[in-house]
Amino acid sequence: MDPIAYQQFLELDKSHWWMRGRRAVYLGLIRHFTRMAPPRRILDLGAGIGGFLDGLRALAAPDGRVFPADIDEESLTHIAARGFPGGLVASGDALPYADGSFDLVCLFDALEHTEDDLAVIHEVARILAPGGHVFVSVPAYQTLYANNDRVVHHHRRYRRRRLNDLFARAGLEVVRNTHSNVFLFPLILPVVLGIKALEALFDKKASSDHTNLTWPLPKFAHTLLFGFFAAELPFSKRFGWPAGHSICALAKKPARS
Repeated sequence: MDPIAYQQFLELDKSHWWMRGRRAVYLGLIRHFTRMAPPRRILDLGAGIGGFLDGLRALAAPDGRVFPADIDEESLTHIAARGFPGGLVASGDALPYADGSFDLVCLFDALEHTEDDLAVIHEVARILAPGGHVFVSVPAYQTLYANNDRVVHHHRRYRRRRLNDLFARAGLEVVRNTHSNVFLFPLILPVVLGIKALEALFDKKASSDHTNLTWPLPKFAHTLLFGFFAAELPFSKRFGWPAGHSICALAKKPARS
């Protein structure tokens, strides 16, 4: 990840509406679908600055443990400072874990950073225990690929059917596949398309020190936007939204017969 993006994530992790909203929705969905058998061993793959680690620890079984991993050693430094030492540097397509090691593997906005997403999902399926789950969140719609994607080194954006295909090819069963950041999408869509149009018109890319997170907002706006984002959770527990700025999906490894 670009060093500027790292710094932004560190500064805004606790206060930015998008970071708070995705934690509320994604962790809420995981808790909902694993509540009958809370996972004991959890891997946060592509853990970044570790923004989800406390939440994952809270939803784990009483004797559970959360393991962080990232391809970037700098990430693990930030994660250790949060109280999660012992993280591993790991590439998603060659994971240093034994078969069946984890009950839950999470890739929060990580899969889009990989060149071969199918190889990553195959590896995740390998290290999942029978009956274990994988949770994936990704940005939606390749037509929305913009400067923010370039700064944080995204290879692609997604459609729901691509995730369904990846899971099927790795032998995983889809539990829920839904768009997220749904209620704010009608506002986000014209803004992103407008910026892309201006970039194309003037043949100029936005500065690498400007991303979606750099737009200054007052505290009340963060609170309001977080509320809109988090409000989709009760519905997402029941059905998959057909459109939104992001996608999140939970799949399960079949139990042994």
